[in-house]
Amino acid sequence: MNALDLARWQFGVTTVYHFVFVPLTIGLAPMVAIMQTLWVRTGDLRWLRMTRFFGKLFLINFAIGVVTGIVQEFQFGMNWSEYSRFVGDVFGAPLAMEGLAAFFLESTFLGLWIFGWERLPQKIHLATIWLVAIGVNISAFFILTANSFMQHPVGVEYNAERGRAELTSIGALLTNSTVLWAFPHQITAAFMTAATFVAGIAGWWMVRARHQATQNGTTSATYRPVFRLACVILLIAGVGVAFTGDGQAKLMYKQQPMKMAAAEGLCNTEQKAGFSLFAIGNPGPGHCDVTTVTIPGVYSFLATGDFGATVSGVNQLQEQYSEKYGDGTDYVPVLAVTYWNFRLMIGFGMIAAAMAVLGLWVTRKGREPGRWFGRVALLCVPAPFLANLTGWIFTEMGRQPWIVAPNPTGNPVIRMLTKDGVSTVGPWTVATSLIVFTLLYGTLAIAWFGLIRRYAAAGAAEVEATSNGSGDDADRPLSFAY
Repeated sequence: MNALDLARWQFGVTTVYHFVFVPLTIGLAPMVAIMQTLWVRTGDLRWLRMTRFFGKLFLINFAIGVVTGIVQEFQFGMNWSEYSRFVGDVFGAPLAMEGLAAFFLESTFLGLWIFGWERLPQKIHLATIWLVAIGVNISAFFILTANSFMQHPVGVEYNAERGRAELTSIGALLTNSTVLWAFPHQITAAFMTAATFVAGIAGWWMVRARHQATQNGTTSATYRPVFRLACVILLIAGVGVAFTGDGQAKLMYKQQPMKMAAAEGLCNTEQKAGFSLFAIGNPGPGHCDVTTVTIPGVYSFLATGDFGATVSGVNQLQEQYSEKYGDGTDYVPVLAVTYWNFRLMIGFGMIAAAMAVLGLWVTRKGREPGRWFGRVALLCVPAPFLANLTGWIFTEMGRQPWIVAPNPTGNPVIRMLTKDGVSTVGPWTVATSLIVFTLLYGTLAIAWFGLIRRYAAAGAAEVEATSNGSGDDADRPLSFAY
């Protein structure tokens, strides 16, 4: 492999690994805040137990997410220096805003929340976790703003003297139509992830506490309220994901038609193009040759809102791109990757939504689920994580070969091929860092899973009705139990 291939692999490995933790952090922070709010409003100690129980898991996930996220920004200067030189003036702005505004907000108030039990007034302490929840979501917005610029560059002009893109309008950057659809789509997907995580663990404990004695004094009724709350949030978030995903698809067809065509394996321009259920074929560099089994008209509707619309195919778009941006480049992304990741994203999301429907059904009108449901609930937990990962892979791989995709209606000079953005470092340098990061991240993954499993299996600890609900833990050293 050359340095470009290795740099792409390194960024892909570290990004996918980091993105395991991001959706859970984004969604779980407001869910923990909701649990604590319900305790403050009702005085029901079950909500306090759930706050502290899932708060521990949130802290573990947050810590690993921060550690793995730091590496991401370093890579822009080390492996992708040419990219940073070209668009660093634009791309760096939202990243700086994320660090100075969002991350400092969430980390500061997370510290107050951790150490504030019995030290802060109850409502002030509640406000700290809400500020953490707001901070993590603001952080997501700024990161998605930076990524959306790579998908659809706006608010920028080309400085011919310096040979780079320069920011001209921060307002245009923050109101990019791409981020205005990407942000709600990602946030609702994060809520699906967190709600499935909460419902899976609470559902397992709900069944276990009913059928065998527990050491911490929990019963099925302890976990039932949070389980049903998580299922409701999961269903609402699922509807939000579907709605925002539809909006993203229509926008994608306008901004990146090649990515949309690749997602469907649509080789040639068609009228009433169908949604592909399955595809086989022999796609190669610069061309597409596959056979698909489709539902007629659905792809045309997803792309344009009209079942009878004519939509462009991969082969025709390759010709158009070659004429507009230069011949000799394969503008078709890896079809197998984009095609199947798009379907896996949808499929895993549907599994999570189905678990919510099943969970609300088996617990309706005070009913108690059987032993089988505890296993089903846990088995569904990975589904939204995989949906997020496959969706992110589709988003990034579908943009290839561009690292900055051209804006069809903007300045045509503001674009960059991935091969032009890599640093001038040797392959052995990148290979070394790739191996080190992969081994290090593998170790962290084992630690993360071990901690999550340990504290999830321990269940919700008993609490006392003290002024802020921390019982005898107020003077303990921090051990995920504050």
